[in-house]
Amino acid sequence: MSRIKEFNLPDLGEGLTEGEILAWLVKVGDVIELNQPIVEVETAKAAVEIPAKWAGQVQAIFHPEGTTVEVGTPIIAIDTDPGAGPIEESTSLPTPSAAALAAVEIAPEEGMVEPGLIGGPAPGGRTAVLVGYGPRTAAAKRRPRKGAIPAQASATPAQAAPAVPTQGVPRPAASAAPAAPAVPAQAAPAVNGTGRSDGLVLAKPPVRKLAKDLGVDLTALTGSGPLGSITREDVQRAASAPAAEPLTVAAPGAAPASFGADREQRIPVKGVRKLTAENMSRSAFTAPHVTEFLTVDVTRAMKALDRLRGRREWRDVRVSPLLLVAKAVLLAVKRHPMVNSTWAGDEIVVKDYVNLGIAAATERGLIVPNIKDAGRLSLRELADALTELVQTAKSGRTSPADMSGGTLTITNVGVFGVDTGTPILPPGESAILAFGAVRELPWVHKGKVKPRLVTTLGLSFDHRIIDGELGSKFLRDVGDFLADPEAALLAWT
Repeated sequence: MSRIKEFNLPDLGEGLTEGEILAWLVKVGDVIELNQPIVEVETAKAAVEIPAKWAGQVQAIFHPEGTTVEVGTPIIAIDTDPGAGPIEESTSLPTPSAAALAAVEIAPEEGMVEPGLIGGPAPGGRTAVLVGYGPRTAAAKRRPRKGAIPAQASATPAQAAPAVPTQGVPRPAASAAPAAPAVPAQAAPAVNGTGRSDGLVLAKPPVRKLAKDLGVDLTALTGSGPLGSITREDVQRAASAPAAEPLTVAAPGAAPASFGADREQRIPVKGVRKLTAENMSRSAFTAPHVTEFLTVDVTRAMKALDRLRGRREWRDVRVSPLLLVAKAVLLAVKRHPMVNSTWAGDEIVVKDYVNLGIAAATERGLIVPNIKDAGRLSLRELADALTELVQTAKSGRTSPADMSGGTLTITNVGVFGVDTGTPILPPGESAILAFGAVRELPWVHKGKVKPRLVTTLGLSFDHRIIDGELGSKFLRDVGDFLADPEAALLAWT
């Protein structure tokens, strides 16, 4: 059995067919352990680190960073027994994949042997050989990469000479030094700022995104980070540097220059952004949306939060207005269970559990992780779950499982200073609540106009399931809780 194992890109989530390699966490020659993270891959749902399936030594990496790879495609080769000595090519090399075979073609040779003769092709695709001799060695070459300089342009006469059959001639050892230095078959590629000549640069995914947003070519930069990697400061410094442009003088009466393609930015639609676009388009044109609004005086709710923060057992807990909004939604669902349901064509599925989704804006796009069975959590447990959810989302480590199975969603647009909005339902859900900014506004309180803390809620719902009465009652109950949470807790629980 071969000691070289090819690790295929696994299925990272239900329905996912491909993933983009964000960063390799190992390099060729590294000795790795079982379950050690080796690569970070972004799918349409999340960015995840994939652990090694075997322990051993990295022999080859098949796809560079930034490549989109289909599920099931080999991405890395691992020597599972590196201490067993040199690898025997005849028995230990892995079987080439279909993609690798498709990229190899046999170079034509002069004086091809006629079929049936020794060293020539035999009927049935075999090679005719003498007993004790191996088949004749044919020179192979890889197809040139796109944009590569053809090898024929700089090949020397010695390189263009036909291959000599090697039957009966012992093959030199792989480690033997060549008698003369090889003449490069093509012009030396330009070396980028990191000292690498393969066109790849060392940069973390956030740095790559920043460079893409600012229109900075990473291959033209000299990295100042570890191992010559590109840092955010390198990208920002390059973006702020004045570009050297040739001075052109417009002729009198000439038309003003039009904007060219060099002043346009094209962002590939892939990963989370692609999935979000597909989901929102499907939901917007499938479920008939209705949105209602309610403005609420939340002065008492903000005071209740301040008292909660002052309690000894809550001093190390992150407490935000979103916590009270989430609690209000969960309690209102108990009073109106139909809000937590799904349209299934011939039937409506009403769920006795609430997987509460929290929309989160990340560098990769909008994601909606959810807290499983949030209705069974205490207020303290709900606060801890919200904190963990937000921190995981910001770090880009949300798993696909955490983003599946949501039943009801809250989107906190208030953190951006927005009063409210008309959110679109996540597919399969019947309601989503937009929580707006909390502002101090003049408000009629006890017959007098006073400054009060006020927010606006926006509830979008599927009108096939939730009619105007049910949607209005649900939104009213959420508003009543936020207006006086302590009284609502006493009355509803």
